[in-house]
Amino acid sequence: MTDDLRGTLEYVGDRFDLGAYEIDAYLAVVEHGELTASEIADHTDIPQPRVYDTVRGLADRGLVELRESRPMKVAAIDPNESFGDIHDSLEELVDELTARYTAPARETEAVSLVKSRSTILRYLEDVIDSAEYELTVSLTPDLLRRFEDRLADKRRAGVSIELLVTPASRAPSPGSFDYSEVATVARARRGITTPVIAVSDGTYSLYTTQDALHDKRERYGVIFNRSVLGFLVSGFFGTVLWTTAETLSTDGDGRPFPRRYASIRRAVKDVTEIDTGDLYATVEGRAVETGESVTVRGRIVGVTLEDNEEVAALVIEQEGERIEIGGRVAALEDVEGRRFVIGRGEPPDL
Repeated sequence: MTDDLRGTLEYVGDRFDLGAYEIDAYLAVVEHGELTASEIADHTDIPQPRVYDTVRGLADRGLVELRESRPMKVAAIDPNESFGDIHDSLEELVDELTARYTAPARETEAVSLVKSRSTILRYLEDVIDSAEYELTVSLTPDLLRRFEDRLADKRRAGVSIELLVTPASRAPSPGSFDYSEVATVARARRGITTPVIAVSDGTYSLYTTQDALHDKRERYGVIFNRSVLGFLVSGFFGTVLWTTAETLSTDGDGRPFPRRYASIRRAVKDVTEIDTGDLYATVEGRAVETGESVTVRGRIVGVTLEDNEEVAALVIEQEGERIEIGGRVAALEDVEGRRFVIGRGEPPDL
């Protein structure tokens, strides 16, 4: 901690280090403008012998003025004058502490409600930074510019990124902004009612409203912290938001194999767009009927993808048996897939 920051903390702490008697005396003087020591004792529960020490402490902090008369009078100083320097010091203090703040380690399973704009933005940044292989984000144009470098870093690291920009009327045009630098696929959607969303690897996610980032009355965000409930946010993004948006840019052909996915919809879409070579998959999930954990490995022999993208499935041939793989909360397929890896030539490692 720098000497300047420590000094500011000590200064603010000293100014606010008021005891019960000092608080009572100060409020009485502020309310009446001017009081004698005896009158302060009458208006409070402060013993008469303690009044003089109490008001001298207030005077030392610049909160009241002692007028030498008979009897001595205690006059209130305008709070704007008394606390003006405190207000400035607190703003500087909060700014510097925020810049130095290190978020505590996340719980392994947690759902949290946050109501601070700075906290919402910090979690949004953290979700983006934590993505290892798949990221979906719904951002305003301002947030896109704010996190452009982080998205570009993830894109270069091979993370598959679906980017939704809203409202479409303010989204940068593909001619003025290189979406391929920050996203595998980018789309734009009408309406300021579209929420701000980020989902990392299908589990760690954030949901908030656009209003939450500029309207103090409507400020909240929900964090699904490495929770299996994160698929709810991912599913909402994929079936409600993504399917009602217009494509701005797509550049997924250059991604190397093996490719990892948290969403079956994204895995199936990639498979349908690849024309050459046999594709194999390794899927970690559980049997729909028994709930038993299973791992399926084999060649991809079929896919299902409805036009609205709400239904998606893979068919994998494993040791001569055809196994149908669905996504989270699958009921019609054989296996509920939770993690998907697609490669060429042979089933890839998870």
